[in-house]
Amino acid sequence: MSITLTENAAKQIAKQLAKRGKGFGLRLGVKKAGCSGFAYVIDYADEPAPEDLVFEQYGVRIVINSQELDYLNGVEVDFRREGINDAFRFSNPSAKATCGCGESFTV
Repeated sequence: MSITLTENAAKQIAKQLAKRGKGFGLRLGVKKAGCSGFAYVIDYADEPAPEDLVFEQYGVRIVINSQELDYLNGVEVDFRREGINDAFRFSNPSAKATCGCGESFTV
């Protein structure tokens, strides 16, 4: 069971939490959406719930609901700048397919 962060992703999470002024970490989840079936959801986590799992790297925390671990186990979260766009990117070994834009996936 693991979720990993790149150093760039950790720096961006820390920056966003500092700008917000509070927060335990970043919540990563999935929802049914997109052309491939599931899409990633990112939000702030002010505190973990009893059913949450917490992963920490580079001094920042990722919080996920334990019921979503089958979809997220092994995910690497990165933060990249491509041209004028910057965004979190996900490398998911459980994904059997992704849509052309990379926003949704199938397991």
